[in-house]
Amino acid sequence: MSILIQNGHVIDPATNTSEVMDVLIQGKKIKAMGKDLPSDGVDQVIDAQGLVIAPGLVDIHVHFREPGQTSKEDIVSGARAGAAGGFTTVVTMANTMPRIDNAPAVMRAIRRGKEDACINVLPTACATKEMKGQELTPMAELKDAGIIAVTDDGQDIASTAIMRRVFEYAAMLDLPYMAHCEDESLAQGGAMNEGYTATRLGIPGIPKAAEEIRIDRNIRLANMTGAHVHIQHITTAEGIDTVRHFKTKGWKVTCEACPHHWMLTDEAVADFNTNAKMNPPLREQLDIDGIIEGIKDGTVDCISTDHAPHTPTEKEVEFAKAPFGILGLETALPLTITGLVEPGHITLERAIELLTLAPSKLMNLPSGKLEEGGKAELCIFDPKQKWTVGLDDIYSKSRNSPFLDTEVTGRIRYTICKGEIVHEG
Repeated sequence: MSILIQNGHVIDPATNTSEVMDVLIQGKKIKAMGKDLPSDGVDQVIDAQGLVIAPGLVDIHVHFREPGQTSKEDIVSGARAGAAGGFTTVVTMANTMPRIDNAPAVMRAIRRGKEDACINVLPTACATKEMKGQELTPMAELKDAGIIAVTDDGQDIASTAIMRRVFEYAAMLDLPYMAHCEDESLAQGGAMNEGYTATRLGIPGIPKAAEEIRIDRNIRLANMTGAHVHIQHITTAEGIDTVRHFKTKGWKVTCEACPHHWMLTDEAVADFNTNAKMNPPLREQLDIDGIIEGIKDGTVDCISTDHAPHTPTEKEVEFAKAPFGILGLETALPLTITGLVEPGHITLERAIELLTLAPSKLMNLPSGKLEEGGKAELCIFDPKQKWTVGLDDIYSKSRNSPFLDTEVTGRIRYTICKGEIVHEG
């Protein structure tokens, strides 16, 4: 199969390319990039005039619920949702049922991804057995089996001594540790951000300090051991300031931000909308301002989604009882354009970097770039098309998005992975 993409605005952060050209795909590789490439003998021609050609997007933080909770999502449906959002590589979290904390479970996840998923699905594994925060997993075996990072995402490791040991082994094996920063003794029982809105609604709150205390602790322990700590889904202005401070000291800390945390405040749950319930929760405007400033000055290293599907039955309960989590893959790019590019906070080129090359570098992945002879993994999108998110735009098994009926800018037209069109919008 050969595909010629003509007259597209190629944005490749790896080479600082931002110009109109053609891209020729032959098999699973990019055969040529340049002006006026011939179409003789090409199987399919795509006219990309007015569209952007970018590397396939990369999300290093998704939950595909397989094994154990496949009524919400599985690797196949999650990959399909990713393709619809322009993603060609995603990194899955290990808090499945049962947990991915042993080599056979890792190998099964890798095999399932390779055989059945339409995009690249790469697994992490737990840092502690069954995510209980007590006994370390066999990290060397897990790395040999194919993981790219360790994480107890979904909860933080309460014991500082155990957390130190995790970092020591992760550093020895050159594995990043992806940290969900939360002091559960402070957050316990909370369902949204602690503040005025929670008080008004009578909903138990999660204080910002629950996140901020553990951001500080985990960075200090990582530096003590020489490990790379990656702070997941950062939500507070003070948390951003903490990461910024330690980065100026040259410590090995990186962090990610999710679109919902700069698009929505805790007022989004004012009508008890459980589709706006996630952990860490939506915060206040000053925190949105802090996240955006962190994105602008480089404190935030990449954009992720924390794609966390739940069935309508689970979400259609009273707010305090609903599970945490929202969808994110299908809307990540348009929310980035709508919330960051259109207001002038960052350029479109920088947005693409945060969604492609930057996360790839953090996890040592060979993705996020366009080059002759390289993998044919890319997305084509209209950066100016306005559209309203509807149920027909959701490819996940679940529907728990707070952005349904929201007008956004930027729409995926094609996603190509391994030389094949895996989504056509």
